[in-house]
Amino acid sequence: MAKDAVEKYLKGLGEIYRTGGGVGEESYYGTLETLLNEIGRKLKLRVRCVGQLKDIGAGEPDFGFFTANQFQRSKDERPIEGQLPERGVIECKGWDDDSFARTKSTQISKYWKRYGLVLVTNYRDFVLVGRDDKGKAVRLESYRMAKSERAFVGMLGQPRKAAEEQGERLVEFLRRAMLHNAPLTKPEDVAWFLASYAREARGRVEESASLPALEGLKNALEEALGMKFEGEKGEHFFQATLVQTLFYGVFSSWVLWSRENWGRPDAKFDWHNTAWTLHVPMIASLFDQIATPKRLKPLGVDEVLDWAGMVLNRVDRSAFFSRFEEEHAVQYFYEPFLKAYDPELRKALGVWYTPPEIVQYQVERVDRVLREELKIADGLADEQVVILDPCCGTGAYLVEALKRIHKTLDEKGGGALTSQKLKKAAKERVFGFEILPAPFVVSHLQIGLMLRRLGAPLDVDSDERAGVYLTNALTGWEPLEDPKTLLPFPELMEERDKANKVKQEAPILVILGNPPYNAFAGTSPEEEGGLVDVYKEGLTTPVKEGGWGIKKFNLDELYVRFFRIAERRIVKSGKGIVSYISNYSWTQEPSFVVLRKRLLESFDKFWVENMHGNRKISEYAPDGRTSETVFAIPGFSAGIQQGVVVSLWVRKEGHKDDGMTLGRVRYRDDIDAAKAVERREEFLASLKSKNFDRRYEVAGPRKENRYSFRPLKIGGDYMAWPAVVDICVTPPTNGLMEKRGGALIDVDRDALVGRLRVYYSHDVDWDMLRAQGHRLTKDAARYDARKCRAKVLGAETYEEAQICWYMLRPFDSRWCYYSIVRPLWNEPRPSYWAQCWEGNSFFMTRFRSTTTPEGIPCCFVKGLSDDHFITPDNACFPVRIREKLHEDKKHLFADKEEEPIVTANLSEGARAYLKELGIGDPDRDGETAGLVWMHALAVGYSP
Repeated sequence: MAKDAVEKYLKGLGEIYRTGGGVGEESYYGTLETLLNEIGRKLKLRVRCVGQLKDIGAGEPDFGFFTANQFQRSKDERPIEGQLPERGVIECKGWDDDSFARTKSTQISKYWKRYGLVLVTNYRDFVLVGRDDKGKAVRLESYRMAKSERAFVGMLGQPRKAAEEQGERLVEFLRRAMLHNAPLTKPEDVAWFLASYAREARGRVEESASLPALEGLKNALEEALGMKFEGEKGEHFFQATLVQTLFYGVFSSWVLWSRENWGRPDAKFDWHNTAWTLHVPMIASLFDQIATPKRLKPLGVDEVLDWAGMVLNRVDRSAFFSRFEEEHAVQYFYEPFLKAYDPELRKALGVWYTPPEIVQYQVERVDRVLREELKIADGLADEQVVILDPCCGTGAYLVEALKRIHKTLDEKGGGALTSQKLKKAAKERVFGFEILPAPFVVSHLQIGLMLRRLGAPLDVDSDERAGVYLTNALTGWEPLEDPKTLLPFPELMEERDKANKVKQEAPILVILGNPPYNAFAGTSPEEEGGLVDVYKEGLTTPVKEGGWGIKKFNLDELYVRFFRIAERRIVKSGKGIVSYISNYSWTQEPSFVVLRKRLLESFDKFWVENMHGNRKISEYAPDGRTSETVFAIPGFSAGIQQGVVVSLWVRKEGHKDDGMTLGRVRYRDDIDAAKAVERREEFLASLKSKNFDRRYEVAGPRKENRYSFRPLKIGGDYMAWPAVVDICVTPPTNGLMEKRGGALIDVDRDALVGRLRVYYSHDVDWDMLRAQGHRLTKDAARYDARKCRAKVLGAETYEEAQICWYMLRPFDSRWCYYSIVRPLWNEPRPSYWAQCWEGNSFFMTRFRSTTTPEGIPCCFVKGLSDDHFITPDNACFPVRIREKLHEDKKHLFADKEEEPIVTANLSEGARAYLKELGIGDPDRDGETAGLVWMHALAVGYSP
């Protein structure tokens, strides 16, 4: 990790400095060399830092950057004789020297003339020096860790803190320095450079104490996009929006500039002219507002944009565009950009590249259903068909829809009119909404390039643009009661008004796409949050009162809001089609019962394809291999962990909205190859089936099976039985999750005790603990190992009583050390621990089944158990419950220590049923309570 490498670097410098024996810059060579080699080793083409270079007429630089192919063998310490360092040289000075001034020295001048590239450093400043087009020295990039020697020495005393603040940015700079001389031909490499510069720019923005000059823009963006930037996450989103706009604005401008200067290989791109070359008014205005000197200078971002401009001028444009315009080139640009720029934001917003086979399948199915079910002969090509992708990303679905329209028009012999009709469709009836500026820009590029290839280019001089708008797709669908807020920037207001006109007035007939799965805190206004209220009606109401009696539910995933938008909009249109790829949960899980019922009442037919690939439970294919997510792209992206379904819903004209007539559901489960590529190919090939519906089973959603969209093979009386949660009064918890590499669990009790005693010892400091290789010193997701230990030592001491049995799997009992202090355990489940006492036991079952046959679905254990004790996730029901005394009962125990109240964990319905059977008091002893659970599960009862 970048932070660890920089911490090690600063710590090493500090240790040498404190000895008092350091001799100039030479004493610190080894520490710098270690840092550079650790970074270079992780590059695609490994770069090695080698010292003691020979004088070849320009002096002896301290180090040279050599690539892996400059060595005879990978284990060789020296490069092949006579090789010049391909990636430049390094010149070191003492940290009392000024590296920025030294870049103009005679010695540095000799180096850059001979080697072309010199990294000058005094260990706290790093300056990359090269040559410009005229052969003169130019400072390419720089990074300053501390403004003075004194400040740097102070930094050496706090290496961890300094690494936390600057580690990633310093490592990014050094990576760019090592890659500066590398040829730039691949879109993914250009994406990495832009993302790296964007990270640096974001770091500079975040360092600013405040952004008063941008506050007005922030308010205008909130109003224009229909969202809020609230709290820490909202502010992060706003800053990310600004930075993405700058860098993707520059990139988009460079693409357009490259087209205009295709026959001028010596022409140089100037990012300062970006606003002039952007042809989407919203982005041009937004860029212009951000990129003014008044706003950029205080942030120091103009310098970073200069660097980005230099990189774009280094690109081999011919090689780049030969790949960028290929069918699926954007996958090598946008997703790598966001992954490198802000992986957490990417994950939080659910940004995943949708494989082309999925997009092609959905578009083709929509086209066919338009013809077959809605009797629209030309399908998507019919001018009455208005299409919307409410979360269009980089425009994959829009491009595919336009290609399908072109194909139909071409097959009908449209001739010269084909181009006109295609362009008209792109402008007036194929719409897309996107909330992130970067994919918004790419979607316009994608559509523009595609239209050009098909002979229907947009006339940018007359401000023609595709119907893709930067907006929050989840707001603005109903006219506001108050007059519209006037925005200080007319282009933002125009974008908002055009997007709202589509939402409120366009006769949308088709909604399709890949809605994001995750909600993003800090950006959702009240209007958006209330979208799914109708899907919660009656969920928690008891069954006897006409509700569903569901005690716990989760409807917070963002795709559910897009479901509601689609349902509401197509019902308003009177007829239409929805096609989404989404989380599979909604098809059968209890939380979504009201959602399913409403969809069944609003649409006539459904086709659902289970795409499998649930990696959260390690779903397996029929041949025993782990089922990959359908989003996996070999060598590019592992995709998401969640299993997904592709669904298509159709509402016909004259649909009966009587609350009684339910739509017909067809469910397909035969696309189950282990590899994602195989499954996608099989999926696309199924379009050739002569009798398409024969591949599906007919589901029977009804109240008794909670309107499940999945075919169920169960006995007639099964749904009359109580659910397990109906037996208890205290709901279950999941089992524990460690995720610490087994550091808290062991088959050897003594080994575990020894390991934890050391961890809890105040005599063993952090550095000693990490030097020992202790498992609990390794960082993980949501787990900062060092901060966690400090928190644990401040909260508790080692307790022998917290060593207890741990059921990892059936028949696999181990020892564990339990602590309630987060995040020592990833999920400590304190309510579970509270019921682990002598004489109690737990009934275990799974929340849902994932395999057929599912195997033994339940078990009894004593003590703690793992979340995967029963897969996919373990539900732990305490057989008995121990509670502390209430104040009004303490007088009963006035003469002795307070004792807890122990009762059987049984609901009123279960107790009434047992009373009818004449079974004794289950509160009296644990054995009776356990037998009660077994009996109730075996024979069922009427709640």
